[in-house]
Amino acid sequence: MAHQRIRKFNTKDAWQGQGLDNDLAMAVRAGNRVFLRGQVGMDLDGNLVGIGDAGAQAEQAMKNVKQLLEEAGSKLDHVCKTTIYITDRAYRGDVYRAVGTALKGVHPCSTGLIVNGLARPELLMEIDIEAVIPDDEL
Repeated sequence: MAHQRIRKFNTKDAWQGQGLDNDLAMAVRAGNRVFLRGQVGMDLDGNLVGIGDAGAQAEQAMKNVKQLLEEAGSKLDHVCKTTIYITDRAYRGDVYRAVGTALKGVHPCSTGLIVNGLARPELLMEIDIEAVIPDDEL
């Protein structure tokens, strides 16, 4: 199977006025592996959810993760690796609770980082996801 690119977009449309012109996708399925673009507190239509609330942003990000994995023929149970970025250590509890609720029983490897900022100042967290679809579910 060739790589399947899901929800293709160009940054000149998504980030107007910034002079960007990158062709990207929200998800890429390569064989049985699924890679998601970092998910934030924006819904898949580009509306920011949870301004000032890192937990609400994480809940929205995980809704996006679930939907994008399903569109790629995968599911939350297939998540193997997460990388979570937060802009303030104080957000860790709320963000990790939201992610933990969505991934209860999955047991992925996880890395957490505190960063100076994300693509927009309103974004308080971002999660990067990698999943592997088991051979018996292909």
